[in-house]
Amino acid sequence: MLKKELLELCLLQLLSQGDRYGYEVLTPLRAAFPDTQESAIYALLRGLGKEKYTEWYMAPGGGGPDRKYYKLTPAGRERLEMLRADWQHMRDAIASFGVE
Repeated sequence: MLKKELLELCLLQLLSQGDRYGYEVLTPLRAAFPDTQESAIYALLRGLGKEKYTEWYMAPGGGGPDRKYYKLTPAGRERLEMLRADWQHMRDAIASFGVE
């Protein structure tokens, strides 16, 4: 599982907990992956939309301009389950070498 797939797994997991606007996605991902550029995270969001794993909509933004909110689609939930299974397999394989 490559870093891009780990980012995708974490991003889809965030969205599985509810719709989020860009900054709500960006902040925890940047904290977990500090060497990842903001532009890479937004590019990943765009790519997930093109693959129909996410959708977006505009909604009022707490007194400011409207915000773009992202949500998980049914196909995105399937993708999340696949990535979770891949992660568990990878984690178990690494643990078999004594790496914890």
